[in-house]
Amino acid sequence: MHYVAVKVLKRLIIMSEGMQSESKIYVAGHRGLVGSAIMRRLKAGGYLNIITRTHAELDLIDQIAVTDFLAQENPDYVFLAAAKVGGILANNTYPADFIYQNLMIQSNIIHAAFLSKIKKLLFLGSSCIYPKFAPQPMNEDHLLTGILEPTNEPYAIAKIAGIKMCSSYNRQYGTNFISVMPTNLYGPGDNYDLQNSHVMPAMIRKMHEAKIRGDTKVCVWGSGSPRREFLYNEDMADACVFLMENRDANEIGEFVNIGVGEDLTIRELAEKVSRVVGYHGELVFDTSKPDGTPQKLLDVKRLNKLGWRSKTILDEGIKLAYQDFIKGQCV
Repeated sequence: MHYVAVKVLKRLIIMSEGMQSESKIYVAGHRGLVGSAIMRRLKAGGYLNIITRTHAELDLIDQIAVTDFLAQENPDYVFLAAAKVGGILANNTYPADFIYQNLMIQSNIIHAAFLSKIKKLLFLGSSCIYPKFAPQPMNEDHLLTGILEPTNEPYAIAKIAGIKMCSSYNRQYGTNFISVMPTNLYGPGDNYDLQNSHVMPAMIRKMHEAKIRGDTKVCVWGSGSPRREFLYNEDMADACVFLMENRDANEIGEFVNIGVGEDLTIRELAEKVSRVVGYHGELVFDTSKPDGTPQKLLDVKRLNKLGWRSKTILDEGIKLAYQDFIKGQCV
């Protein structure tokens, strides 16, 4: 039998083994919005052999350090949730950082995971990989069918490269690297910094602070007309663990969307957040600021067929996110 074919066959045999409670699991980016939720979900599911490293302990941009780390620890499974992330302002301000750091982080971990012969890896991308004017809702076949949204193109290109890297390793080496594309995420552990955060946590903080100060107006970026979909990060973590436990790369395909399948306008979101926060002033929309992509709604039929659906409704999720923000303010 051809050497490459033998290697692929061995990998496929490994793929048939499911994730067990004693399996050694590495969560890259365990302090982030998704990574911290994955940690909670794994522990709740009885997975106790989890390894992590802070940035001070392991610089994921350092190829040699990452390769040595995975070779020494030799985990069975890897959740690749580490990334440089941010909203429109951050993406526009630091495009070089976004493309370089994300390419390096994911490339180092994916290649080192291959070298270490791990059983399975899950790579987290982003719905911004889709063309700016992709048909709605966006399904997996829409990838690379049009131009990207300019405000986050460097980040999107890095994430597309990650998808293609995983699928290429699967095709050439028979690895079991799966890629998932989440919609906009929010929830416990989010970044509420006004300069670098996404729309939901930014709104929560701005409206809370406006309420405390007694401001009569709050400014929201853009026209308020773009439509966005939001997924609670605990649901996202549940989907990731479900796929790692139950589905392999040959079942998923190149990648799978993870979302709720419903969206709303930014104006409607702002109104929901203001009600939860208890801010009763006027919402002013600054049309001089960029709107970004007109609509970003994921088609989640493939995910539903694989056996998973989201559980947390948006109104309840916003309440939980606000409680998390308040908790952070009191620390």
